[in-house]
Amino acid sequence: MNSEISNVITKTGTLTVGLICKDGIVLGADRRASYGGSSGVSYLADKLKKIINVSDSIIATIAGTASDGIRVLQILRAEIRLRELRTRSKVSVEEVANLLSSMSYQGIRTPSMIPQIAHFLLAGYDEEGLALFEISPDGFLKKERGYVASGSGIMQAHPILDSEYKPDITIEEGVKLITKCIRASMGRDPGVGAGIDIYTIKKGEIKEVFGKEAITEFR
Repeated sequence: MNSEISNVITKTGTLTVGLICKDGIVLGADRRASYGGSSGVSYLADKLKKIINVSDSIIATIAGTASDGIRVLQILRAEIRLRELRTRSKVSVEEVANLLSSMSYQGIRTPSMIPQIAHFLLAGYDEEGLALFEISPDGFLKKERGYVASGSGIMQAHPILDSEYKPDITIEEGVKLITKCIRASMGRDPGVGAGIDIYTIKKGEIKEVFGKEAITEFR
C-alpha cells in the first residue's frame, strides 16, 4: 500500500482486527466514523457498524472512507446473489475475495476527484473450510494465516497481537484478545471508539458474540 493511501486510512480512524483460531475465525471492529485533518481528528460520528454480511456465509469489515466501503459491499452482495442464481451454487470465499479485490483495483484507478479508498477484511466458510482475506485499497489480495489489523488503531493493536497471538488460540481467547486491542486503541486514538462489534465464524455458522457501546478506557 503506498504512503498516500496509507495516510487516508490513518486519517479516517478506525480499528478492525481478524484472527485465525484453531477452531474458527474472529473478526472485530470499533464503531466510530471519523475524519482527521492535519490538526488531528476533526469530525466524529458514532455507532457505525463496520462488520457487514455480504452473504449468509461471508462477512467483511470496513476501514477507510465509510461511504466507499459500504457502497462497494452493497454491490458485492448483489453480484454474489446474481452469480449464485446463474450457477445455482454457492460461491466460495476465495471467489468473493477475488471479486472484491478486482472491484477495489478498478475503483481506485477510475479517474475521479475523490478516489475510492477502502480497506477490507473478508472472512467466511465454504466447502473447503474457513478463510480470512485482506483486501487493500489498491486491490492487493492476501490470504491470512495468523492475524491482521487495519486502521489508525493498529499502532496500539499490533504490539498486543505480536506478543499475545498464538497459532493455537481458541475462539474464546480470540474474542478476548480483539476486545483488548480495541479497548487499548480507544484509550489513545480519538478516531477509535463508540463501541465494539465482534463476530465468530465456524463451519456452517457466523455469530455476533459481542456488540455494545463502550466507554473509553485508558490503560
